Amino acid sequence: MRELIYYYSAHSAFAYLGSARVMDICARHGLTLVHRPIPLSPVVEAQGSLPFRARTQAHVDYFFGREIERWAELRDVPVVPFRPTFHDAEYTLASGMIMALGDRGAAVDAMAHAVLQAHWRDDADLSDEATLAALADALGHDAGDLMALARTPEVTARYAINADSALKASVLGSPTYVLDGEVFYGQDRLEMLERAINRPFASSAWVNPPVDAPSPD
Repeated sequence: MRELIYYYSAHSAFAYLGSARVMDICARHGLTLVHRPIPLSPVVEAQGSLPFRARTQAHVDYFFGREIERWAELRDVPVVPFRPTFHDAEYTLASGMIMALGDRGAAVDAMAHAVLQAHWRDDADLSDEATLAALADALGHDAGDLMALARTPEVTARYAINADSALKASVLGSPTYVLDGEVFYGQDRLEMLERAINRPFASSAWVNPPVDAPSPD
């Protein structure tokens, strides 16, 4: 079965907005969704993107405000009308709980969606163990066992491997989907991705000059 590699952070607005849609695409086209949760800031900053607090207010208000509102309405996905209260809180444990269930399958899909939804629909603090335990319990897991697995060296190592893999795949942000080596960055590329499943795009022939090339006088 063909695989769709899915890079995302557990607190990503746009991963949440595309979560149900990408899972539906995979189900309808017989793709296996392979989860690769990542620590977002280290990955995107290593690719040259600015940290959130280094961006302009206009940029933040548009891309992390109005765009979220419009896509939420278009995808019919409920979101809080503000940047989540605990958005800057640590989300490593939440990521580990997803990875502790494996990297594919219904249980992983459900946990990933539940974590994203709790943060963006319910303003949940993804660093709060009681909140995470409630999410695990609601999905039928033993919360204590799952959190213990999430903290194991094996899961910690996989998280680091995911980050390294994302860098090598030129992941620029969350979510990023990789199908047969072709990278689709952003949930707003899901329609392109779905087309590519049965009708791949022509190979790229585009050539750019080096970004550090001197400008002509």
